[in-house]
Amino acid sequence: MYIGNEINRIDAPDKVLGRPVYAEDLSIKGALFGCVFRSTRPHAWIRKIDTSAALASPGIVKTLSCYDIPGENIFGIIKKDQPYLAKDRVRYIGEPVLVVLGETEEAARKASRLIRVEYDDIGVISDPFISGDSKTLIHEKGNLLSHRKVIKGDIEKAFREADVIVEHTYTTTWLDHAFMETESGVGYPDNKGSIVIISSTQNIHYKQKEISKLLAIPEEKIKVIQATTGGGFGGKLDVTVEGFIALSVYHTKRPVVMRFTREESFLSNTKRHPLYIEYKTGARKDGAITAVKVNITGDTGPFASYGETVCLRAAIHATGPYEIPNVRVDSRMFYTNNPVSGAMRGFGVPQLAFAHESQMDEIASMLRLDSFDVRIKNALRKGSSTATSQVLRNSVGIIETLKKVEPYWRRRTRKNDHTGFGLGCMYYGIGNTGVSNPANACLNITGDGKIALHTGACEIGQGSDTVLVQILQEALGLKIEDIVLIRGDTETSKDAGSSSASRQTYISGGAVFDAAKKMRQYLDEKGFYKGRTIREIYASEADKKLLEHNGFFDPPTTPVDPETSKGSPYATYAFATHMTEVEVERETGSCRVKKVYAAHDVGRAINLKNVRGQICGGIAMGVGFALMEEFVPGKSESFDNYYMPTSMDMPDVEVFIVEDCEPTGPFGAKGLGEPALIPQAASIVNAIKDATGVRAFDLPCHIERLKKLIEDKK
Repeated sequence: MYIGNEINRIDAPDKVLGRPVYAEDLSIKGALFGCVFRSTRPHAWIRKIDTSAALASPGIVKTLSCYDIPGENIFGIIKKDQPYLAKDRVRYIGEPVLVVLGETEEAARKASRLIRVEYDDIGVISDPFISGDSKTLIHEKGNLLSHRKVIKGDIEKAFREADVIVEHTYTTTWLDHAFMETESGVGYPDNKGSIVIISSTQNIHYKQKEISKLLAIPEEKIKVIQATTGGGFGGKLDVTVEGFIALSVYHTKRPVVMRFTREESFLSNTKRHPLYIEYKTGARKDGAITAVKVNITGDTGPFASYGETVCLRAAIHATGPYEIPNVRVDSRMFYTNNPVSGAMRGFGVPQLAFAHESQMDEIASMLRLDSFDVRIKNALRKGSSTATSQVLRNSVGIIETLKKVEPYWRRRTRKNDHTGFGLGCMYYGIGNTGVSNPANACLNITGDGKIALHTGACEIGQGSDTVLVQILQEALGLKIEDIVLIRGDTETSKDAGSSSASRQTYISGGAVFDAAKKMRQYLDEKGFYKGRTIREIYASEADKKLLEHNGFFDPPTTPVDPETSKGSPYATYAFATHMTEVEVERETGSCRVKKVYAAHDVGRAINLKNVRGQICGGIAMGVGFALMEEFVPGKSESFDNYYMPTSMDMPDVEVFIVEDCEPTGPFGAKGLGEPALIPQAASIVNAIKDATGVRAFDLPCHIERLKKLIEDKK
């Protein structure tokens, strides 16, 4: 049995011993260093750029502008609207304008400080609520990026008939991914006439496609390799250093190194979307939720990035893991001149969980019901219809996760008047929303008697390498020493999609499982399971192409209706319940998270250590989201003034694993990466209300904000 146990991660020994070379540590003899010169204005026309002093600076080889781009000066994962290098105008502070190439890092950074730009300022839009009606256009077609709706039932009739109605507005702010390793990479021309890029990334094949368009050369002339990556959380999905490095190698025919400083990463990398959520809930006296109406206003910054995805996913998940017959959600995402917002663990769902779980507690309080009972009464179950009218047939474990924490909830006791307890529930669609998002995998028998697994899935610390190998082991009955993992290289693998949307275990795992079924049939026919060795099979096969078997998996979804979002946007959903205990020091507003009981429906746990590790990591990020993390444009410049949880802020955690198997998943598995975070902030906020009687409607509920709430209540 290779799955469902405590197998150590296959990369653990090397990482513990410090052997892997991260992108930030890479160096090539004779390489140039690339430095990005960035805008200091939020919105302005570029009138003149003077690089003469920079080019005269010692050690400077070249500067590159938008006019040096041979192909398309534009990129974007969904909507192509972001230039690599600004042409006529800049749209945010930190937008790239030039690349400076020097013989050393010191030379390049010194020269970049000598560049002078003349700007004509344009009106700045810093508020999404005025963006849509502003005469100042950030893009020619207007400042509204996306408007998505979810409509089900008769919302107005349901509110008229409701016994109670609760209305509140919730706000969240920008958050930085704050990965340990900043955006980094190297590039060089190889002896085949190709450009090779090695970078810290979450999606090698997407980067290959974008670089091909940037340089106007075929994709097969671009090779992208994922270096050992020091964290991502969504912040390394967009093109970061890869385009600049490729452009530099193209022009100089020399190796190029690029790595952002921490300050540069804070300034330039995408952030979690700030969302403004107006939430109205109607319920009957028995606690049944009959109606939910939500208005979401989001700030995507000056470029789309993943804004359309967040807009839609937030709308679809706005009701939480509950069956509600009448729903109206309007989700709008606007362009502003604020920082670019993009993918960050959860794609808008953590923000909505904060809102819908606060509403559940408020409804329970108004009706004088136990908030646990209200949740379990309304929870989705097999046969339930979601907000998009998708009927759930399999793997619906939310009630089981509630039951796992129920004993602790029922016997909770206050140690003192500073103690509070809170619940947070969530559901999360695995994979991309209502679109095809397949993965490929390939297996082949090698001459030394091993099975090689080729995959494009990016390991960013989440443990996908280990999980994919375990799936292969289980399917073929092989020991770890019989398997060779070859991954993260566009030349040796087919597209596996991005490491995002909690999709790799489910989707790449499905592709590996598909390839393994074909390989198992082949091995069976060749007598492997009757004692013949893999080496013997290899030697006896005249046609070596027969030694290779390809796998493919694309989750069965349907597009959602553009007006109502009716459809089946995800093939499967993850579910979770967190119960959190906090202690609040009323005099100072300090909140300490003491204990978390976390129950997750994972379909099938491939690796128990990975499951627990993901949940603990999600809880840590949830503590930061709830209590301390806040990116303030113009002020948050480094870890000196961006506050994050440390090991000292980590609570005791008790993990409960629910396995309601997903029939389309490999051995019943589905994803966990983002679900581990989503309910945590909500459960903390609800626990604070229990401890103090005050509710935070704005995150983070940091020490100053909580102290003011407590004082205002007095």
